[in-house]
Amino acid sequence: MFRRVLIANRGEVAVRIVRACHELGVEAVAAYSSADRDSLHVRLADRAVHVGPPPAAQSYLNIPSLVAAATTTGCDAVHPGWGFLAENAEFAAACEDNDLAFVGPRPETIEVMGDKIRAKETVAAAGLPLVPGSDGAATLDDARALGREIGFPLLLKASGGGGGRGMRLVADPDLLQAAYSTASAEALAAFSDGSLYVERAVVGARHVEIQVLGDGEGEVLTLGERDCSIQRRHQKLVEEGPSPAVSDELRAEMEDAARRATEALRYRGAGTIEFLLDADGRFYFIEMNTRLQVEHPVTELVTGIDLARAQLRIAAGEGLPRTGRAGLHGHAIEFRINAEDPVHDFRPAPGTVTRFRPPLGPGVRVDTHVVDGYVIPPFYDSLVAKVIVWAEDRPAALGRARRALTEFELEGVPTTRELAVDILESEPFTTGRYTTGFLSEAGAALPALAAVEAS
Repeated sequence: MFRRVLIANRGEVAVRIVRACHELGVEAVAAYSSADRDSLHVRLADRAVHVGPPPAAQSYLNIPSLVAAATTTGCDAVHPGWGFLAENAEFAAACEDNDLAFVGPRPETIEVMGDKIRAKETVAAAGLPLVPGSDGAATLDDARALGREIGFPLLLKASGGGGGRGMRLVADPDLLQAAYSTASAEALAAFSDGSLYVERAVVGARHVEIQVLGDGEGEVLTLGERDCSIQRRHQKLVEEGPSPAVSDELRAEMEDAARRATEALRYRGAGTIEFLLDADGRFYFIEMNTRLQVEHPVTELVTGIDLARAQLRIAAGEGLPRTGRAGLHGHAIEFRINAEDPVHDFRPAPGTVTRFRPPLGPGVRVDTHVVDGYVIPPFYDSLVAKVIVWAEDRPAALGRARRALTEFELEGVPTTRELAVDILESEPFTTGRYTTGFLSEAGAALPALAAVEAS
């Protein structure tokens, strides 16, 4: 096992990794920007290194600064968390070039799977089903021709990245040109790559992902699925596992597909194979996230496997906790609590947290970096906490989630807690019959969003 690990991230994920390191007897070194000087991950770490001013480009995205922070503190590994440089092949290569183990996949794996077109080609060769669409980057004329061939609606997607940026749903052929121009410009700004590919939009679909661990030599452990269909602007709000839409037989089929892709890549570390699941039970590959996911606690609670510790052990050459398929027990649901104002189109809400009281009790887990008096900076992601519940079955988990969200207190800034309660109590969610169109279809009926509809 490693002796000392640099955590090249901030916030809740940095706290999560500090704790995983300490449980393994590993020293944790926190990287921090000026805005995060007093953050919880800095206080919990064994030592901390200032890596730059508040803007991420000058701190958490500054590869030379982060590598220097690791080497000067005598680290033998770097954990990138999620976001920032977690899926940056150049960063992974820079770590390896400086004799630092990168806690994640090999640089070439990140590069291939980060290019959505090459990723689709790679998994198609492993036999995974793909959504009908372009074979590669598509020009506007290509998109028009494809629309005539497979029909509308179409989904325009950035070739070089995800997270909803550079993505547009086009239902009307007359709107294709404007949507293509806007998506391409957004993709260029976000990923320095304005190319787009085109897929048929799967209407009434669910977003279901399979968690995998690979040892880098071809051995794989699959850990069931998470349903991530409750989204806004293609960004997840609620995740649960197992999915209410997935039978035991379908789960086995999806996990087998994920295993084949992971084996073909000789994948190392934690990753997620993401699928669209249509109303008829057919699933299609979307993308692979080559990192730990925000929603990983759902899988941890239903499998009993600590994914952050597994990442560190794999990177240290200690192999997988087991191979094959992990057993699943009970049901888990995660709610992301963001410092955002849903009434004003989810506007980020930086400011001072005047009171923070997370819920406690059996089957409740809260992952956060927030404490009383914490100042939420305006420079980074708005996630402030994740409320995760576990129970023996889904009905019991719904009841426990209702209790936990009701107990949750965060004052001083607007948050999405009330929206989480509305989603939980909505008929589509309680019955498990929801799709990726949930917010657009049910939004007007949710009290937390009613003011948005009225304005």
